[in-house]
Order: sequence, then C-alpha cells, then structure tokens
Amino acid sequence: MEKESAMTDLNQRQQAIKDAFVKARGYWAKIMDQILGLSPDYFEAYTELSSVPWKHGVLEPKVKEFMYIAADASTTHLYNAGTRIHMQNALRHGATVEEIFEVLQLTASLGIHSCTVGVPILLEELAAAGKLEEAPLDERQTALKEAFTENRGYWAPFLDGLLQHSPEFFEAYLKISSVPWRTGPLEPKVKEFVYIAIDGATTHLYEPGLRQHIRNAIQLGASKEELLEVLQLVTAIGVHTITDSVPILIKEAEAASKTA
Repeated sequence: MEKESAMTDLNQRQQAIKDAFVKARGYWAKIMDQILGLSPDYFEAYTELSSVPWKHGVLEPKVKEFMYIAADASTTHLYNAGTRIHMQNALRHGATVEEIFEVLQLTASLGIHSCTVGVPILLEELAAAGKLEEAPLDERQTALKEAFTENRGYWAPFLDGLLQHSPEFFEAYLKISSVPWRTGPLEPKVKEFVYIAIDGATTHLYEPGLRQHIRNAIQLGASKEELLEVLQLVTAIGVHTITDSVPILIKEAEAASKTA
C-alpha cells in the first residue's frame, strides 16, 4: 500500500471512504489520494460500484486481478499504470509469474480480430464484385481446422474465410494461439474468462468473440455468477478517464494559478 500523498490532508469522511476502499479492494494507489481529495462524493460512489464483485463475487482474488490485467494490457487500452498495480495485487494474492504471463499471451490474441472481422467483409465485397471463387477445404486445410478444434476446443464460422483463403497465415495463428492452451497453467475456463474480459471491455466490444467465449466458458462449467462477475470487473476501465486525467488537471490548475 502506498503512502498518502503529501498534498492530501484527509478529513474524517475522506479517511472513512479510503478505509472502505482498502477493506473491499485490498490496496491503495497514490493517484487515489488526488481523486479522493478533489471529490469524495465521486470516489465514494466509485468505491461502491467497483467493490460489488469483491463483496459479492465468486471468483478467487487472483482471478479477479487477472481480469483487470487483461483489460488494462489489451492493445485497445494499454493502461500501464493499471497493469502494474493489478500485477502487484495478483502476485500478492498468490499468482505466479507463469500465470500472469499466460494472461498476457491470451490477451495478445486480440490482434486476430483484424482478420476475424475484416476477412468476412473482404470476402463479401469480393463476392459482390464477382471476384470470389469458393472451393471445398483441401486436405491441408481440413487438418488445420481439426488441429485448431483440438487445441482450442471450438470452431467458429468467422474463422472459415481465413482458413480457406490464407492457410499459411491461419497455421501461424494456430501455432501462436495454441501455446497457452498446450503449456499454460491456468484452467481452461479461466483462459476463456480472459478472452471474455478483452472482448467485453468497452474499448473493444467484439461481439462475435464475446458470444463465442461465453459459450465456451459455459461448456467448460462456468456459472452465470462467474461470467457476470467477469463483465462487472472489466467495467472498471471507465474510471481510467479519471485516474489518467486528474493528475493533468491538478498540474495544469497549479500552473495556471502561478501565472494568474
């Protein structure tokens, strides 16, 4: 837990709000001093919202932290301050380096969505222009589809076009995306939780993947409560508007006061 900022002299109410956050969330960060000092009403409301999964959720603490890491480390967000805090928290809750690295490997797969969204659109437009020739899967493509299904445990229609029209790229993606499934320490449904976290984050909202990975997680035994909690946890990235911008606001206000 970090020490209080020297600029913040907490009153009784603010200290009570801070204590409530630490009790529910298990940590404190320096940036929170500034937010608490600027608006205890907002911080109290944020504490209440962000604490719901911690007070009523069913996931173990390190898995909760994995969801924050996945959302913060996604290429659509890359909020390094949060990634660092939640890695620290996860390690404190007993996570291993191997587990956290696997979360990052799974999160990095988000890049394939350029193809899973883009290729179907490309093929539709080629077909509309009369420039698309379809053919059944050949022996190599069939083997790749079977390998993907075995390694990843599912197949989805949004993969068809990439497999049919660029088996070389599909094979390379199969290899890299299968690494955490072949060697990673996380249980399968937690792997799916990571995919749900990155697809459901408000900076991405990739509906086809979100639906597919929720379906996969259910088949792996995930409960309604677990899945709902994953989605609740990743909504926390909304507060990064505050945590990233309040230090700028305070610095610029101080600079303005000096020149006034």
